[in-house]
Amino acid sequence: MYKIAVLPGDGTGPEVVREGLKVLEAVSAKTGLKFDFTHFDFGGDRYLATGEVLPDSAVEDMKQFDSIYLGAIGHPDVKPGVLEKGILLALRFALDQYINLRPVKLYPNVETPLRGKGPEHIDFVAVRENTEDLYCGMGGFAHKGTKDEVAVQSSMYTRMGVERALRYAFEYAKNNRSPRPWKGLKQEDVDKGITGQLTLVGKTNVLTYVYDLWERAFHEIGEADYPEIKRQYNHVDACCMWFVKSPEWYDVIVTGNMFGDIITDLGAMIQGGMGIAAGGNINPEGVSMFEPIGGSAPKYTGMNVINPLAAICAAQMMLSVLGEQRAADIVENAVVAALESGKIKSMSVGKIGLSTSEIGDLVAQNVADA
Repeated sequence: MYKIAVLPGDGTGPEVVREGLKVLEAVSAKTGLKFDFTHFDFGGDRYLATGEVLPDSAVEDMKQFDSIYLGAIGHPDVKPGVLEKGILLALRFALDQYINLRPVKLYPNVETPLRGKGPEHIDFVAVRENTEDLYCGMGGFAHKGTKDEVAVQSSMYTRMGVERALRYAFEYAKNNRSPRPWKGLKQEDVDKGITGQLTLVGKTNVLTYVYDLWERAFHEIGEADYPEIKRQYNHVDACCMWFVKSPEWYDVIVTGNMFGDIITDLGAMIQGGMGIAAGGNINPEGVSMFEPIGGSAPKYTGMNVINPLAAICAAQMMLSVLGEQRAADIVENAVVAALESGKIKSMSVGKIGLSTSEIGDLVAQNVADA
């Protein structure tokens, strides 16, 4: 029995979460796994009604669950940053979800804006450090509101924070990419016993303190403990160019919080858009949280037109991190079968060809038929 905290959130979040839960119920019927879902109303409506973003008990409540399943946070009547910092960042930090895990995978019959690229070219994973960097909120204002105003916000990294993110990425490259979907290894690498590749993305030529720390730790850990993983380095601007030109070069990527926030949205676009992109906020020793990475899309609320595949893929990631790989594979195969059916015409709102609930029904039926 897995206890799952469900945070449907704002806008279309409850609609896509509903379809993810539908698929998880189908998984339960298929595999015998049991889920105990508890819903929480954290989000814009609660804040507007009560003035409370998170109750004082929220963090301790979340620690009682095996996982958290999130829809979306963001309300048009709430100032940007209030809910995002008060709910998303608050939970990430309090639950020490120090890894943001973002698969970038192009599925069959999903259109990518990259000409000449297909599923065989776009299949990598980004590991983003999730609790340090500029997101720590170190900084402030001087002379705010005057012509002499100064704003400062500082990037902060600790050796501990950097090292645990790097070790997670090395372990992922070693253990979670087999059988290997990545075809980038050269014969000379194979002859040397190399089994995978990890790319550090930074900006060592300008951010000469924080990414010096990252680069030194990267090579020290790799040389000592992961000789079978080939190491390479990209400046973040070069990485963005290669995402577009040669995404097949990448296997596993590791980077800092701010750069990871940016490049994973680019990754979402090359894999077909926000309608298919899912992510996980991971504490390998604690409670993790899974979500579609798109926003709450409030203008489409209640219209039953949003693509729920990203939310369904987030549920698939949750199963995998919980250790239920067979169930995770069943869901992923069900998503692929739904896409291969031709019934889903596009990832874009208004062009999908099916309603939100019809896509959930299709994937759930594919799970049942597996």
